[in-house]
Amino acid sequence: MTSKVQKVITLDHDELLAFCGESDRKLKKIQARLDARVIPRGNQLRLSGTPEEVEEAHEVITDLLQAQRAHPAGLSDLQLRQALERDSDGPASVAPLLAEAIGVPLKGARLAPLTPAQRRYVQAMREMDVVFCIGPAGTGKTYLAMAQAVESLMARRVARLILVRPVVEAGEHLGFLPGDIAQKFDPYVRPLYDALYEMMEADRIRELIDNGTIEIAPLAFMRGRTLNHSFVVLDEAQNTSIEQMKMFLTRLGFDSKAVITGDVTQIDLPRGRPSGLVHAREILGAIAGIEFVYFTRKDIVRHELVQKIIMAYEAHGKK
Repeated sequence: MTSKVQKVITLDHDELLAFCGESDRKLKKIQARLDARVIPRGNQLRLSGTPEEVEEAHEVITDLLQAQRAHPAGLSDLQLRQALERDSDGPASVAPLLAEAIGVPLKGARLAPLTPAQRRYVQAMREMDVVFCIGPAGTGKTYLAMAQAVESLMARRVARLILVRPVVEAGEHLGFLPGDIAQKFDPYVRPLYDALYEMMEADRIRELIDNGTIEIAPLAFMRGRTLNHSFVVLDEAQNTSIEQMKMFLTRLGFDSKAVITGDVTQIDLPRGRPSGLVHAREILGAIAGIEFVYFTRKDIVRHELVQKIIMAYEAHGKK
């Protein structure tokens, strides 16, 4: 009979509360996937079980604590799932994800990718001049691109950020909306502003927009331009035409990077009009210097119900 052993992990009070979650919600999810018992006592986690069980639990919990310390949003449900997945080699580690954390100015935070696919995405943005990221809603396509763009600007690897979206949204067009061009376009790019405000101070954002260092513009405004020393993000690229995609990609100038994001399951173009993103995927995949990264529903980093909602729609579509 294998003897039982114990091991203690000591944390400060706030760190222990964050790790366990409200009413120990997160700790219960961890406990359900481990063979060792994990009991919070005071400012400690006490592990008990066989030597093998305790060692595995200690490895997993240490890994999760490392992720919690590195990620400003705390330990997400996705990180829990990622670290607790088992295979023939034991539980997966989130340590390689933390190595690719992106530095952003707000509170000195570092944004760590939460899945292996997100890690490949961050690596591609650092290594390649043109990166396409294709996947469902909620997988961090735009958010990570914005973070990488902000980091590149702050590190002075580029001189400008140019954030672009096509204006195609459920059949509406700018001409039918009230206000000037800025007021008309604002609702389309609100997600880009939301991401910026999570990464930089509001006053700094306004200053950089006013002096032209950060530009947020409709895709149509890119025609005829050459974008040098810039980090360019084209969001919602599934709603570009083939001609628009070609126009955008040929704007890239010296010392510039382009990241193109989109979800090919949510195309709002008129029926029969092919998507520039789908077309680019078919013809550009073999070009050196261009990389395609694909996300699936396993990479969704929003509320855990979002993944289930997408699965339900996929199942209905197949029927």
